[in-house]
Amino acid sequence: MAEEEKEASQESENGSSKESGGSNVVLILIVVLLVLVLAIGGVVAYLMLSGDEAEDATTVKQEKVEKKHKRRSEDIGVGPMYPLDKFTVNLMSENGRRFLVVKMNLEEDSEELTPELDKKTPLIRDIVISILSSKTVEEITTAKGKEKLKEEIIAQINRHLDDGEIRHIYFTEFVIQ
Repeated sequence: MAEEEKEASQESENGSSKESGGSNVVLILIVVLLVLVLAIGGVVAYLMLSGDEAEDATTVKQEKVEKKHKRRSEDIGVGPMYPLDKFTVNLMSENGRRFLVVKMNLEEDSEELTPELDKKTPLIRDIVISILSSKTVEEITTAKGKEKLKEEIIAQINRHLDDGEIRHIYFTEFVIQ
């Protein structure tokens, strides 16, 4: 009987240790899940709050752009145009067989600039020919390249004007062959 009591006490000790071991695992799982749920909730809350700020910043930027365009179209409008004759230039290339045909209009900031442009037409044509002939086909085939070309021509021409400035250039013909 003493042996039976010993075995019974060992079984009860093993059973209670198994039960406490099992409850420890469950407790650890609950704590891990709780931490995980809190972390996910924090990330979701952060994303929702920062999303509103980004949305607000985007809205503010859009409003500024709209106001700028509205102001530009109301206040400035399209200025007087000064048409230039057609330009035909060789483009920079390894084989030298590519050329560009361009016709453009210069947008003036005021009518007062027209007489000065009339007087300086040879200078303006020289500036445009020099700039165009220094370009490669790759530089001017993209929309971004054309915009950069316009900016460069405007900057060079405006350096030589006294009575006003050129606001924009409009290509009315642009052919690469």
